[in-house]
Amino acid sequence: MSLDRIKVVLKTRFPSDLVDELIECYSEQKRNFFLGNHRPNEIEGGRFSEAAFRLLEHFVGTPITPLGTQINTDGLIRMLQQLPNASFNESVRLHIPRTLRVIYDIRNKRDVAHLADGIDANLQDSSFVFATLDWVLAEFIRLSGGTTPAEAFALVKSITVHSIPAIEDFGGFLKTLKPGLGPKDRILLLLYHRNTEGATFEQLKNWLKPSQRNNAKRDLKNLEHDKDFLIIQNGKYFITRLGILEVQKRKLVEM
Repeated sequence: MSLDRIKVVLKTRFPSDLVDELIECYSEQKRNFFLGNHRPNEIEGGRFSEAAFRLLEHFVGTPITPLGTQINTDGLIRMLQQLPNASFNESVRLHIPRTLRVIYDIRNKRDVAHLADGIDANLQDSSFVFATLDWVLAEFIRLSGGTTPAEAFALVKSITVHSIPAIEDFGGFLKTLKPGLGPKDRILLLLYHRNTEGATFEQLKNWLKPSQRNNAKRDLKNLEHDKDFLIIQNGKYFITRLGILEVQKRKLVEM
C-alpha cells in the first residue's frame, strides 16, 4: 500500500493539511499497534477521528472546525444524519460519523487502565481502532473520486485485506522481521504482503537476505510448480489461494 499515493488521491477532494493530519495519525496508529504501544495507539485513533470529522465537514460544505479547536461531535453527527438522502449517501450521513464517534470516545471517555472488572482492555480497544481506521480511510478514498474505479478498488483492497506485523516497508524496500525465516517462507510472506500488486524476480531477490539470493530462482520454481503456492504472470509473481492458506495456517505474518 502506498500512503503517498493515497494522499494524492484524497487531496483531489479534501484540504491538503487535513489529509496530511489524517495520514500521519493513521501511520502512527499502525506503528504503535505493531510495537505493542496500545494506549498511544488509541490516542492516535482519536486524533485520526478529529481529522476525519473535519473531512466530513468539508465534504458536506459546512465550515471546517479550525485545528486546535474542540469539535462539537454531537452537533456534527446530528447535522449529518439530517442531510437529505438524495444528496448524500448513508456512509457520509450515518456510518462514518457514528464509527468515528466510537473511536473518539475510546480515547476520551474509556479509562482502559482502570476498569472496574480489573481486566486491561488496552489490547482489545487498540485492535478495534486498528481495524476500524482501515475501514474509514477506505471510505474516504471512495468518496474522494480522485482516481479511477479500478485504482480506488486496488487502494481500498491494499488497506483492508492484509496487515502484516512481520514486514516493515522502508520507502518501498520490504524488510521481513523474522530473522530465522527460510527463503521459501520469506518469499511467501513477501508475496502475501504484496497481495494483488505482486512482485518481480528482482524485487523478491532484493528483499531476501543476501545468503538466500543465489538459489532464489530454484526456490521460486519449487513454490510455483511443486507447491502451487504462487504463479508468474506478465513478469510478476503472485501468491495463490493455496499459498495464502499456507501463510495463514502457519501464522507466518506474526512476529
